Amino acid sequence: MVKKHLILILILSSPIFSETFLEKNCLNCHKREKIPSELIYRRYLTQFSTHRVIKEKLQVYLKGPKKELSIMPKQFFLKFPPKNALDLNETQLKKGIELYLKKFDVKKQLTLP
Repeated sequence: MVKKHLILILILSSPIFSETFLEKNCLNCHKREKIPSELIYRRYLTQFSTHRVIKEKLQVYLKGPKKELSIMPKQFFLKFPPKNALDLNETQLKKGIELYLKKFDVKKQLTLP
């Protein structure tokens, strides 16, 4: 049993799985619908300055996407209607949010090469 959990943890933490998971469950739709992921991330960052709070807010929204729970302005939903809740369990949802925040984190853009 412990061996299976270790293998699962190794798979879930691999960079290849991370990119695939994020693409499949989040970014494919964003790209297809031309939803500006970076804009959404920056809006969350300006309203909720810590990743902890951003994670909490995103998790609530993604469990039951409604305009009232979104931080996006009403005009946003004229072009991009709210999506259905993601078909992910709690662990997958948290992992997806973590990967999303990591991908769009502005801190990595501020570091010198």
